[in-house]
Amino acid sequence: MSWFNRSTCDRLRACMKDNDPFKEQKLNKFQLSIYLLPIVGWVPALWTLYWKKGDREQQSVSRLSVTLTLTWLLVYVILWLGAAQTSEFLTLRLLYLNGLLTSGYILTCLGLMIRLWQGKSVRLPGISRVAGEVARKKDM
Repeated sequence: MSWFNRSTCDRLRACMKDNDPFKEQKLNKFQLSIYLLPIVGWVPALWTLYWKKGDREQQSVSRLSVTLTLTWLLVYVILWLGAAQTSEFLTLRLLYLNGLLTSGYILTCLGLMIRLWQGKSVRLPGISRVAGEVARKKDM
């Protein structure tokens, strides 16, 4: 193992350091994927919006993530409270609907992440528009 010394390691690190020209783009996509994580992605997304960090795409995906999560949470709580206040007949149906809603939310987030990594648009027809309107009203 005489060929494997400190200078060899240093040269290898230097070659690998800037070998990937798309490293910054991959890092940006990874950060956007963090924003789109179901249930927990709204925290870093809200942080980005609150401190006004990131470029236009990061702001847009952050708004979408927060709006999507808050919409899911609001409907989830309404269905859960409705199930707690009604008869057993309706309770099962409301909780079943709640499970379908949660599954849809998670699949939507995963679908948006897949679209992001494919290089396609990360927008939802109704929710992206609502998130943009809320941001414009806040800026006024």
